[in-house]
Amino acid sequence: MLGRRRRLAILAEGSFTPLDGKTAVGVLRYRPDEVAAVLDSTRAGRTAEACVGLGGTIPVVADLAGGGAHGADSLLIGIAPQGGELPAAWRATVRAAIERGWDVLSGLHSFLADDPELAALAGARGVALLDVRRPPARRPVAAARAAAVEAMVVLTVGSDCNVGKMTAALELRRELQARGVRAAFVATGQTGIFVADRGVSVDAVPADFVAGIVEEMVIEAAREADVVLVEGQGALRHPGYSGVTLALLHGSAPAALVLCHHSGREAIRAPRHRAASAPAPADAAAGEPVIPPLADIVREYEQAAAWVRPARVVGIALNTLDLDEGAARQAVVTAACATGLAASDPVRFGAGPLADALLGHLEARRRHASAS
Repeated sequence: MLGRRRRLAILAEGSFTPLDGKTAVGVLRYRPDEVAAVLDSTRAGRTAEACVGLGGTIPVVADLAGGGAHGADSLLIGIAPQGGELPAAWRATVRAAIERGWDVLSGLHSFLADDPELAALAGARGVALLDVRRPPARRPVAAARAAAVEAMVVLTVGSDCNVGKMTAALELRRELQARGVRAAFVATGQTGIFVADRGVSVDAVPADFVAGIVEEMVIEAAREADVVLVEGQGALRHPGYSGVTLALLHGSAPAALVLCHHSGREAIRAPRHRAASAPAPADAAAGEPVIPPLADIVREYEQAAAWVRPARVVGIALNTLDLDEGAARQAVVTAACATGLAASDPVRFGAGPLADALLGHLEARRRHASAS
């Protein structure tokens, strides 16, 4: 990972749950062979599987010594907290890891390498502080150039934040590659970068240049792929993160979209600090905007995409983590019936139906190109 093979201790103190430890869970799902242990003293003695439903027998330990006993040689910050700051209580752990001679991998907005104390200590110990959220120096402006690539560009979009957009894209890449399709993944967030070893965390890029950065990554990925799967961020209806969603939508200029939704979630998870004098959102539940029917969201994304390049939503990727088996299968059937589109939970039931829909769309594009 990031330059060499590692044995990671993932720091997730007090946060090793499927929703709170998003980065930890992503790395465990897609790079488990590089994880030695997870650090969470509140769950020490358990396994990763017992805590988050994946990771098998990878142990959860109380401290760095426990991680070292399992062969760890690097520390990875396993959460992505709102605001992106290093939790104050974790600073001592980061210092101790550096003192052990471990590299520290971070996806936080606050860059460890810019911290004078930590940087000086890392320099003295000869270790690296790897801040994957640091934006590139270049600042390109998008011009819909990604619409001209021969590869079919697919963007995962969401009904809300944290609904499985990265996971859907990675599961689709796995399924397509298993079928012999040249498929590439474009990482646009810190966890995706840890998984793919490349990419740009677009929420750290100045707003005017997000679309341009995404455009560049798509064009590069398309040189060696027939399908380019772009990791989505945010949601069009989210009051805080709609901007990055729109930039990705127009910068990647996709031909197809996959809509991701957390089954059972009824309201958008937005920060609850609305001014007392501000009116509550229409149809709000507990002060949060309600998530509309999936068919409505499909239309909204297709309308927004069409401002730059027409794109169709071809499938629904559900996250059914909170449901039992029967309810999860029913949720998939309900989503398919409500939208008339292929649907699946790509982790629980496989990405096959979504891959079928994408390949059907790809074949239709090729027929159209041959006829014109």
